[in-house]
Amino acid sequence: MNRRRPPRSASSDELLTALHDLTSRARREVELHQARVELAEALQREMLPAALPSLPGLRTAARYTPARSGLDIGGDWFDGFALPDGSLAFAIGDVQGHDVEAAAFMGQIRIAMRALALAAADPGEVMSRTNDLLLAEDAGLLATCTFVHFDPATRELRSARAGHVAAVWATTDGRAGTTDDEGGLPLGVQSGEAYPVTARRLAGEGAFVLLTDGVVEGPSYSLDDGLDAVMRLVRDRVTEDADTLADAILGSAEHTGHEDDAAVLVLRHEAGASGGG
Repeated sequence: MNRRRPPRSASSDELLTALHDLTSRARREVELHQARVELAEALQREMLPAALPSLPGLRTAARYTPARSGLDIGGDWFDGFALPDGSLAFAIGDVQGHDVEAAAFMGQIRIAMRALALAAADPGEVMSRTNDLLLAEDAGLLATCTFVHFDPATRELRSARAGHVAAVWATTDGRAGTTDDEGGLPLGVQSGEAYPVTARRLAGEGAFVLLTDGVVEGPSYSLDDGLDAVMRLVRDRVTEDADTLADAILGSAEHTGHEDDAAVLVLRHEAGASGGG
């Protein structure tokens, strides 16, 4: 008769050795992942501007926070800078994915937009050229973004949107809303994409708020509900200064479940300098 020998039972020492090996391997993987998260967060914060430009009648503030879990880092960014003619440019965006690669891609976008804005004042052209440049780099990532140009002489705010969440505005006379600007595809999807430009004159006292979807959308919190909540918050607190308003808006991201990183950029305009819609 052929009888299979039953497998030998592992000894206690062998089981302990195997458990130790598995534990050591898991610890190394956790440490490696944590190192990547910390590197991504460091890259993110180093690439964000230390300060934003302001002008008489226009005060600005921005905030960024990683996801509550600490894992979704590297995607969101904001920027603001002065141009040689005295106008100001601002941008906010969200890179697909989270990690070191997303943080590096975000840095590429920010640098490209700054360079291209020196040669092209039109936000749509800046967006289109940035898109083509990123596709030429073949990074395999995409990003949503809004880029705005503010002319202090005319008080005109011109914006272009690449698949990004709407902006929120409010004025001290009680009006408030979200923008419904026509936009183009996210950056990095299709070469030759055109990005329509929307112009609005900031004619009264109020605030114009750019944000990422981490502020207004979560697992059980729809984008529309989130935008409506931020719109009401901005309307009710529009008289507050830019920094206070930015803190309040970012704090509202807790309602979403905060599983994504989040960024907010506030343009707080004085009377005679701004308006909405």
